[in-house]
Amino acid sequence: MKFCGVLNLDKPIGLTSRDVVNRVVRLVRPAKVGHAGTLDPLATGVLVVCVGNATRLISLAQEGRKRYLARFVLGQSSDTDDITGQVTQGGDWTGVKLGDLEGLLPQFVGRIQQVPPQFSAIHVQGERAYDLARRGEVVELQARPVDVFAIRIVNFEAPALELDIECGSGTYIRSLARDLGARLGCGALMTDLRRLGVGPFLSSAAIAADQLTLDNLAANLQPAINLVQHLPQRFLSPDEVLAVRRGQGISLGRLRGESLPGELPAGFLPATASPPAETRIALVGVDGQLLGMGEADFQEQRIRPRIVFPD
Repeated sequence: MKFCGVLNLDKPIGLTSRDVVNRVVRLVRPAKVGHAGTLDPLATGVLVVCVGNATRLISLAQEGRKRYLARFVLGQSSDTDDITGQVTQGGDWTGVKLGDLEGLLPQFVGRIQQVPPQFSAIHVQGERAYDLARRGEVVELQARPVDVFAIRIVNFEAPALELDIECGSGTYIRSLARDLGARLGCGALMTDLRRLGVGPFLSSAAIAADQLTLDNLAANLQPAINLVQHLPQRFLSPDEVLAVRRGQGISLGRLRGESLPGELPAGFLPATASPPAETRIALVGVDGQLLGMGEADFQEQRIRPRIVFPD
């Protein structure tokens, strides 16, 4: 049997994302398997795993908004920015009030500059930062822009703080804990993390990674088109399917999707209008399944295939 699609798995604590992928590999080999967005062993929750041809869409899956339930503790710090590292006592947290947090947290919302943790998978001169850190080398990591869409206080019983966080790809929740502690002047680190969602994939609908078997795999393998629900879609005729499979472009035709205002007829773009920012188009076959991805040229009113799944 050939497998192609996406799994919404609930990663347990203690396993790496690679450990979970290896479990899936044993079930679907020789199909390729990859995950969209690493979770540290400390973290639990949604791990999106792509199987077969769907692995070609991993970068698209990583674009989905992430939602986390995070627990921090004030007054402590560590070299990993979480409880798994070498913990040191920080400053006095007893004066921190709920109002202080409510006034400070908005500073961490929006497009912010964030320095990754020393123990992270960031590449530094060809090596992972965590490999350098384990050797005792101190590396000055550069701040990177990340998107934090919302931070909500779920509970605060000092020194414990629980937050609901929505963010974009590449955001380190551990770094948020570290930086919040620095702003408060008492230090802080992350003690627990659960990923509640990645785009349309929610923890409430995930299957526990250790409960996935060959018997229930097919029932839990979602179609690859679920990975690109955030992009415009072009439904193809049988003749257009053949053209795309030959690598030929097709007319722009009608596009549907969340990023476009409803169903747009061919020639919808006025000569004086600016083309839409999104040019990636999901190509959908006559069976409603994802055929591949195309790139729209709104001036020429054409779509050129960029990724085409085998028949």
